[in-house]
Amino acid sequence: MRAQIKKKVFIEGKIVAKTGLAIGGTDVGLEIGGTDKIVIRHPITKEPYVPGSSLRGKMRSLLERVHQGDNITKQGKAMVHICKPDKVSSPCPICTVFGLPAESAEKFHENNPDMVFVTRLIVRDGACSEEWIKTATDTELPYTETKTEAVIDRITSEATPRTFERVPAGAEFALDLVLTLYEGDDENEFINLIFQGLKLLQDDYLGGSGSRGYGKVKINIEQIYERTAEDYREARERHKYEIDIPSELTNNGE
Repeated sequence: MRAQIKKKVFIEGKIVAKTGLAIGGTDVGLEIGGTDKIVIRHPITKEPYVPGSSLRGKMRSLLERVHQGDNITKQGKAMVHICKPDKVSSPCPICTVFGLPAESAEKFHENNPDMVFVTRLIVRDGACSEEWIKTATDTELPYTETKTEAVIDRITSEATPRTFERVPAGAEFALDLVLTLYEGDDENEFINLIFQGLKLLQDDYLGGSGSRGYGKVKINIEQIYERTAEDYREARERHKYEIDIPSELTNNGE
C-alpha cells in the first residue's frame, strides 16, 4: 500500500426511494405549527438531497456489524469499530476504505512507514434527478410530503401527534462514489466491500425512522468507469471498468 495512486474507480447510478425518506434536516420546524422534523434541502434550489455523509455512514455501520461485530466499542453516543494500532499491525479493509481517525492513521504510519493510511472512498451528495423533479408537481410541500404520527406515552397512554416531512416514494437521487486505489491495494476486495455495503443498505434503510417503514431504497448502478494514473499523466478520459455488477444492484434486480 505505497502512496502511489494506481487508479480511480467511479461508481454511478441512482438511489430510488421505495418508501418515504426522512433525510437530514433539523428536529424543529421553521415556523410555529410547522413540522417537527424537516428534510435537508439545497439552500438555493430547495430541492432535497441525500447527504454523502449519511450514505457513507450507513454503509460503514452496516458493514462493521457484519464483519467486525465482535470488535465494536462505544465512541460518544455511537457504537463503532476502529482498528487500533496497539491491537493490530494494519487496519482492516473497512477502516482502509472508509478511513481512520487522524491519530490512529498517524500511529499506523509510524509503525509502517511504507504504507499509506488515507481514506479510499469518496461518497458525494446525491442530488434529485432532473427527471423526478419534473414529475414532483403535486406534493404538499416543494418536492416533499408530510406524515403525522402519534407518539404514545408508555406510562399514561397519552398520544401526542407529531408531523414529519418526508421525500415521497419514487424520488430518485444520484449515486456517485469514487474509490481511489493505491499500489498494493486489493482492488477486488475493496470494490466487493462497496457492493456489500450497498446490498446491506437495500435490505435495511436510509435516513431516520426505518423501524416505522421509512427509508427503503433501491440501488441502481448504471455504469462504472476507471481512470488510471497513466490516464491522468497522458490526459486521457476515463473508460469503462470491466466488472460484473451484482444483478440486485441494477435495474434488473427489482
